[in-house]
Amino acid sequence: MINLRTFSWIVLVTICFIHNGYAQDNLPIDAAFQRALLNGTRTLTGMPGTNYWQNTANYKLDITFQPYNRLLTGKMEVTYHNNSPDTLRQIWFKLYPNIYKNGVWRKSKIARKDLNEGVALDRVKQNGTTVKPEQIHIDGTNMQLDVPDVLPGATIRFQINYHYTLNAGSHLRTGKVDDGAYFIAYFFPRIAVYDDIDGWNTYPYSGEEEFYNDFCNFNVTIKVPKDYIVWATGDLINRNKIFDKKLLRRLDTAEKSDTTLTVHQVDTLGSKSKFKPNAQHTFAFVADSVVDFAFAMSNHYLWKSTSLIVDSSSQRRTRVDAVYNPLHHDYAAVIDFARKTVHGISTVFPAWPFPYPHITVFDGLDQMEYPMMANDNPTKTREDAITLTNHEIFHTIFPFYMGINETKYGWMDEGWATIGEWKLSKLIDSTYTDDYGVAATAIASGGKDDTPIMTLTPNLKGAATFTNSYPKPALGYLFVEEYLGDTLFRKALHHYIHTWHGKHPQPMDFFNAMNAGSGKDLNWFWKRWFFDDGVLDLAISHVTRIAGAYKVYIRNKSKKPLPVHLTIYYRDGSAQKINHSIGLWKTDQETIEIPIITDKRIKKIILGDTYIPDHYLKDNRFIVNEP
Repeated sequence: MINLRTFSWIVLVTICFIHNGYAQDNLPIDAAFQRALLNGTRTLTGMPGTNYWQNTANYKLDITFQPYNRLLTGKMEVTYHNNSPDTLRQIWFKLYPNIYKNGVWRKSKIARKDLNEGVALDRVKQNGTTVKPEQIHIDGTNMQLDVPDVLPGATIRFQINYHYTLNAGSHLRTGKVDDGAYFIAYFFPRIAVYDDIDGWNTYPYSGEEEFYNDFCNFNVTIKVPKDYIVWATGDLINRNKIFDKKLLRRLDTAEKSDTTLTVHQVDTLGSKSKFKPNAQHTFAFVADSVVDFAFAMSNHYLWKSTSLIVDSSSQRRTRVDAVYNPLHHDYAAVIDFARKTVHGISTVFPAWPFPYPHITVFDGLDQMEYPMMANDNPTKTREDAITLTNHEIFHTIFPFYMGINETKYGWMDEGWATIGEWKLSKLIDSTYTDDYGVAATAIASGGKDDTPIMTLTPNLKGAATFTNSYPKPALGYLFVEEYLGDTLFRKALHHYIHTWHGKHPQPMDFFNAMNAGSGKDLNWFWKRWFFDDGVLDLAISHVTRIAGAYKVYIRNKSKKPLPVHLTIYYRDGSAQKINHSIGLWKTDQETIEIPIITDKRIKKIILGDTYIPDHYLKDNRFIVNEP
């Protein structure tokens, strides 16, 4: 008799054997994903399994923020839904403000003067019963609560009253911007993700790696002094009770118009002509099925707004806001950059309708994204403003619409934001070529810190903390696009987005979804580009000429597939470009030959292009010496 464990492994081996028949190169499958295959939550087709599940929660947050001492006080009610097949005996929370707590481990540097006591829990209840101190276990930015068994399909409700002091310096994605402006994120005890791959997400927040959250619903009220305006994730549902008719009319017009309007003038900001008279105002927001909630506030910022159609079939519009200190003159053009970015996402790349009703770019002290919000610092150049704006807004699709685990796999969202930046910058300024990170990738290739892209983000060191998350995966996507062609690549990408939006895709889900969407087995490339080591280096080894044809021999110094782009310079002064995709290396040969049929005489040949990193360039140039 075969026991259940043995039978399960037989099933897995059978699955992998069948997969072998489909793919010439199987991708390495880690133990966690193998378990998911056995449990029926994942598949090797790129589709969620029949038993796929994910947990969720409903948050009700009542927040009061006092700018004069930066004290944030919160009352939270959260109902957590256990959709997993497991009985939960602990619930893990993230206390992200504890990154500023004395004694907490972190990678990011924080000035001594900015350290504090972290999050203070004033009251914790579960299902109406006070939680005893011995049930609460806090370790840095993680908090574990011992709870009565939460059975599969059951819910548990928490009430938590808390407070903490927002940081004034050492700005890590959140904090005071100036005496009248604040960007406030990660401001509530957040229930960690419990998923089918790792169980609880217990990675501590170091200040460097980013985030992984479930799709949840939020009902948030934020009480601030009356001269402040609050912008946030979600829809402001009580604006008629806060703003006067003139402001409301301008905002309503902006939401229906392609024209850019100034919703708030700085010189009258906070006057009675803008606000209903109250000592404080309470802004109320709702947001459904989002992975995070952030807000920003100011009493002296300029507010510009416009909107555009993002879905031609439904005529749905998205409002675009730029909110900034008028002394930062570079920000005056951000509203235009943001609008063109939203248009580009919706119609050009990835050509997917922008999924949210609004996006606000706030003049802050960082370069960080949130659902419907971006915290973007002022920049020194117009080009920097363009790339920063479209990079952070592009994150709307990855990771927010797709629910990616950024903590483990930063490349699954930063790589897409990087290729989005490369492509959309051209839409904003056709004279500008953004090659962010390509040169750095070439320099670092083969170095001591150069590891496979699949290296977990917390384990990256040195140059790889940048190249593995940003340019290397972006280049991989770009190379696959050239190989498949624009139409088929878009079809494959849309299949991935359609299949996994609102869920939690793993790397294997991405690879297999792209294979399925394109109808092509791309595992030969995924394995060599994402899983394997190897220096990025091509060379022209030699050139031959027989009769009316030249042959250019290209050597690949590793197994990394790179496009072969040649520029041929003829003796008559003319030039010709010959481009070949990564498909040249599919059979894993070391050297390939490129024929050039011509009756002209070649003077020199240059190998390479803007988006093809090459560690050693001296052998990319060949002078043809012939009589």
